[in-house]
Amino acid sequence: MILINDFEQVLTQLEKERGIDRAVLIEAIEQSLLAATRKKLGMDYNLNVSLDEKTGEALIFASKEVVEKVELPATQVSFAEAKEYQDDVELGDVIMIEITPDDFGRIAVQTAKQVILQKLREAEKNSITEEFSAKVNTIVTATVQRKEGRNYLLNLGRTEAVLDYKDQIPGERYNPKDLIKVYVSAVDNTPKGPKIRVSRTHPGLVRILFEMEVPEINDKVIEVVAVAREPGSRAKVAVKSNDPEVGAVGTCVGHMGGRIHNIVKALGNEKIDIIEWVDDPMELIASALKPAKINKIRLEEDETEKKALVFVDVDQLSLAIGRAGQNVRLASRLTGWNIDIQEEKSSLLENLKSAVEEGKSAGENAQDSAENKTAVPDKIDLAAASALLDKARAAEEASAAEPVPAAGPAPAEPSTEAAEDVTEAKL
Repeated sequence: MILINDFEQVLTQLEKERGIDRAVLIEAIEQSLLAATRKKLGMDYNLNVSLDEKTGEALIFASKEVVEKVELPATQVSFAEAKEYQDDVELGDVIMIEITPDDFGRIAVQTAKQVILQKLREAEKNSITEEFSAKVNTIVTATVQRKEGRNYLLNLGRTEAVLDYKDQIPGERYNPKDLIKVYVSAVDNTPKGPKIRVSRTHPGLVRILFEMEVPEINDKVIEVVAVAREPGSRAKVAVKSNDPEVGAVGTCVGHMGGRIHNIVKALGNEKIDIIEWVDDPMELIASALKPAKINKIRLEEDETEKKALVFVDVDQLSLAIGRAGQNVRLASRLTGWNIDIQEEKSSLLENLKSAVEEGKSAGENAQDSAENKTAVPDKIDLAAASALLDKARAAEEASAAEPVPAAGPAPAEPSTEAAEDVTEAKL
């Protein structure tokens, strides 16, 4: 009989410290005892182990067939010898005979030790893989151990991970023992064990931080629909409320900006724009391009691409595009539309305004311009010009209220009547 001292206590300690299931530990010890016995007695035996996990007592048994004449002692036993172990035995039966060695020897013990260590390593790898596979697409807190080149080695508790340079927020620097939040993007199985892939630049990091800071998101009252991000610079987050009495944007910002401030701090002071998600793509695109003011939007959609032509005034063009095109890039990712910003051309209303201004200027300079005396009108009917302006403004507002078609013919040239109205405004 083999007695393992404090067996149950050792099992409990290993299970707690390494996170390995008790059944896996018992199997590893049984396999080590079988390996040691085969090393001692030979490889031909069919062996089994009986291990009491309460007392730590272990017995080794060999299964042997009952025969008249023994030819293979490792797997056969004579009928007469079998009767000593079991009274009701018959020829052809297979019985279990205890063959527990009294002394395994140094080599057998070393073999058992190697088997146990190998089984424990395999079990620990599997346990770590299962643990972090369940944490994929979540955030974990890691401790910075040291810098390796441009990468950082992080301690995740039971294992380590490398924060690659491409997964770091530009401009961030970490010191040993710093605590940082990282996004678990994947778990890869390698010959050396599981490799945990972590990131600080993944858009999912922003999404999970919102879930942690805004309880209404976990309660399904508010939903984070889309996230677009350029790490270290700016992010746009689209949220919507499933309760008409709860404002999505205000709830995410929090009292005096407390909630959004915590998220910005966790991202290294990355700026965040929060917009409210709407199903109307035109309204969504206009919100995503804020703070730029949009005049009109034309949508063009086919099987391969969704394109939005956005028209803005010249003074809003740079604001809509953003620094180095950042605003329009983030808006495109957020909405799923390929956005093209264009300058709005002069409208009929603007042409009328320009004509009136020219008329006023010509009337004021009539006294000083003898050469233009015959070309400058003697009188400007400002009342008529004002009426025409009001009429043109109303027509343009009515036109803007109508839905813009995805594609259509070029706008027609101004009619002869409109040209005559302009001339009348000047006279």
